[in-house]
Amino acid sequence: MTSVEIIAIGNELLLGDVLDTNTHWLCRQLSGRGGCVQRGAMVPDDPQAIAEALEATLCRQPDLVVLTGGLGPTADDLTLASLATAMGRPLELNERALAMVQATYEQLADIGLVLDAALTEERRKMAYLPQGAEPLHNPVGAAPGVTLREGRTVLVCLPGVPAELKGIFDSSFQPLLQDLFGDRVFLERVLVTDCGDESDLAPVVDRVAAEHPQVYVKSRAKPYAEGVHLRITLSLSGSDPQAVVAAIDATDRDLTAGLAAAGIAVLERVEGG
Repeated sequence: MTSVEIIAIGNELLLGDVLDTNTHWLCRQLSGRGGCVQRGAMVPDDPQAIAEALEATLCRQPDLVVLTGGLGPTADDLTLASLATAMGRPLELNERALAMVQATYEQLADIGLVLDAALTEERRKMAYLPQGAEPLHNPVGAAPGVTLREGRTVLVCLPGVPAELKGIFDSSFQPLLQDLFGDRVFLERVLVTDCGDESDLAPVVDRVAAEHPQVYVKSRAKPYAEGVHLRITLSLSGSDPQAVVAAIDATDRDLTAGLAAAGIAVLERVEGG
């Protein structure tokens, strides 16, 4: 299974000014491709903090590291410079990235969203990448995404603006995702029960999880209230779609039987959560 770590960068995240929806979205997308997200971290726009987080991550040698935020034109957008420092690579002007930035500003100028398409130093800044890095086309904004390799680890830097992050992920990032994840499938099934107390579910959930260790089995707690229906998630990824479905079905059967024996009914099943 492809191991993944995510580092979200930005003072605004740690100040609570902006909710980090990017990490949540990436976890869903990467898990859905069969990845195993092992860690997620938030760090400030500080070169030392970013470099320390990167160095610690690279020591663990995950297959994929996704960094979000800090790719823009302002002085506090420090992700690429910090990445270059942490990896001991010089920061240099990348001509492909510069062409992407220029094309974006020409389009923006043509439709009147910016005054002109001149490549100012602030705009050129977004085209300075660590040596050996490759730009990823951004179909929504000006800052290209960035990808590079360090040993067995692939690092990908995406903008912090959610629309831009998703735009790159769904377009120019896809070939790399295919290389990393191949044709693995991911199946998630949610069982909605008539139980409102997780402690009543726990004995059955724990037993079934132990008997089916390849399947992720997890109950979802909710505040006590009348009419609450707790949900149990079953999920698994694998390269054989039939084997994944069979494993989920077998876990579902045992879980449903165990719940019935405990006087708990499954009200409905929801595929894909």
